[in-house]
Amino acid sequence: MRTSPRRFSGLKSSIGSISAKVLTSNLRSMEEDGLLTRHYYPEVPPRVEYELTELGQSLRPIIDQMARWGRSNQELGSTQPPRREDSQLGG
Repeated sequence: MRTSPRRFSGLKSSIGSISAKVLTSNLRSMEEDGLLTRHYYPEVPPRVEYELTELGQSLRPIIDQMARWGRSNQELGSTQPPRREDSQLGG
């Protein structure tokens, strides 16, 4: 969705393992927050495309930086000792 509108199926396949229900919920939430627009085309079969708004585009540098950080630090998750939950701390 970076440069052009994306269809639901394209988004779903690019994300990987996500259910249609969860993706739909997230897309609706982002639309309500003004991060993307939903374009419905009354064709047979119906076509729906999603596109980032100007507000959504303004988040790209932040998301890109987070992705870079995640890629460069992904090994941290496997080398850290397991976290103890608050309930295990005797409280």
